[in-house]
Parts: sequence; C-alpha cells; structure tokens
Amino acid sequence: MDYKYILETENLSKHYGKKKALDSVSIHVSQGDIYGLVGRNGAGKTTLMKIICGLSKKTNGSFSIFGKSDNEIKDIASRRGLLIESPGIYPEYDALTNLRIKCKLIGINDMEEPKRLLKMIGLESAGKKKAGKFSLGMKQRLGIGIALAGHPDLVVLDEPINGLDPQGIIEIRDMIQTLNSENGTTFIISSHILDELSKIATKYGIINNGNLIEECLASDLNNRCESRIELVTDNASAAVNVLEKLGFSQMKVREDGKILIYEQFDRTGDITMALYSEGITTIEIVRKLESVENYYLRLVGKESE
Repeated sequence: MDYKYILETENLSKHYGKKKALDSVSIHVSQGDIYGLVGRNGAGKTTLMKIICGLSKKTNGSFSIFGKSDNEIKDIASRRGLLIESPGIYPEYDALTNLRIKCKLIGINDMEEPKRLLKMIGLESAGKKKAGKFSLGMKQRLGIGIALAGHPDLVVLDEPINGLDPQGIIEIRDMIQTLNSENGTTFIISSHILDELSKIATKYGIINNGNLIEECLASDLNNRCESRIELVTDNASAAVNVLEKLGFSQMKVREDGKILIYEQFDRTGDITMALYSEGITTIEIVRKLESVENYYLRLVGKESE
C-alpha cells in the first residue's frame, strides 16, 4: 500500500452559482475507520459523498481513493460500495432478485452471495414481496445490502438508519461493527442521529454551511464530552480532602483551582453540605452532562456567531 489514507480530499469545493455547497473541505479517512460525517441538513454531507463516489462533479480541489486520483476513480469502483439518498432498487422485483442483479452487474456469479447479503440485512422473511411495496426501513436495509455486494473495502452510507425501528438500528450498527472489526471494511457514514453514530464512529468530520469546522478522533471528542462536576471553592486542597472522605476518587484539580469530578454526578448537594461543615466556601458548582450532540450544537453555534 503506497498511500496514507484510503480517502483524502484536498480543498474540495462545489459551487451552484453563487452558493457554495462545499468550500475547501479537506478530510482524511484511514484504513479501518468508521468515519462519522456530521452536519445538519444542507450542510454539505451528501454533496461531499456524491463527489467522492463519482455521482457529482467538483468545482475545485481534488481527492484520492486508494491512492487513485479523482480522474481514476473508475478503476476502483468495485472496491467501493455506496448508499446515497434513495436506495437504487428495482421496485418491481423482490429483495433477493435485486441483490442478484447487483451481483451480476459487478461480475459476481456466486449464487450464494445474494443469499448471504439477504440474511445479513435481515430481509429473508420478505419472500417474494416486491421492493416497491417495502416500508422505508426495509428499503434502507436492501440499499445497504446492495452497497455491501462484492465485499467492498470502502462503504459510503448516507443516513443508513433512516426509517429503521430501534431493533433495526441495533442490527445495522452491529453489522457495521462486525464488518469493520472482522473484515477491516472502512465506512463513511453520515447521520443526524449523533448519539447513535457516536456508538460506532472512530473519527469525525463536522461540516457546517459547506465548511469542515472540525476533524478529530472519536477518543478526542469523547474526552471533550466527558460528563463532570465542576467545583470552585476558596480552598481547593482542603476541598479535595473533603471529597476523598465522601468517597470521590475520580477527580482532577486544574491550575486555576477548579476541581473536575468524573463520578457520582447526583451528589452535588452532599458536596456543598460537606464543604460548608468544614468551613470551605463553595463559589461555584456545576454539573455538566454533555453528549456528542450537545458538543456539536455548541460547535456549530460558535461557527454561526
């Protein structure tokens, strides 16, 4: 392998007249990533996915997939699966026939492959029912199955859990994690359900108004989203002793004297009472329970300002 990233974009832009759907976006997706593409509707996620899958033309910038430039992406089409916007299904045929057609189109003659995909996406019970009569969730499952035909190395999924019930969401999540861990399949997934995406993503690209405002590892983002109690007193060292007597051990004292507590978030009342009884003044105590979604909203809010 003579490339660093499976997918890399450099200052990728897409303009529709004066509107900039994408504005100099540079993302970096490594082998084995589950890359979460985050952004509100109209932020530019789908536009980015369409360009890297050859469904839309860029205005400026460049990208490469498996080390191939954007002018050579036809050479790696069989290594990439995609589900963008509506699933590309034949409504007059059943699920198994749709999968057989997809397999034939990409040169797979193994008769067991469509059956394997059908079982993987949980549509075995659909029988001869025409895909045009499927529910939204069933169509999404079939679209994902089509995207996975041929064991692609890179799979691009735009809102893959759209229309799925809670059980279906869990099954698709488990399937993605299994393919990622066992086969090394790399995924790029966009979703507006950020707390669900945070359960599987290993890296994030956050897009707002066509701009990439942050790209980071999931571990870094999780550290920023740590739930905690923030405590400010008139005597930090004495306060720590009181907290230890109360049974707190997961805490950190910052240079400015603020104490960060990472456990027992429902005991703020116990803390203030214990500090008061020891003659320690509580200047400020705040409980911060932050999710990935809250972090995103704060980030986007700052960008808008």
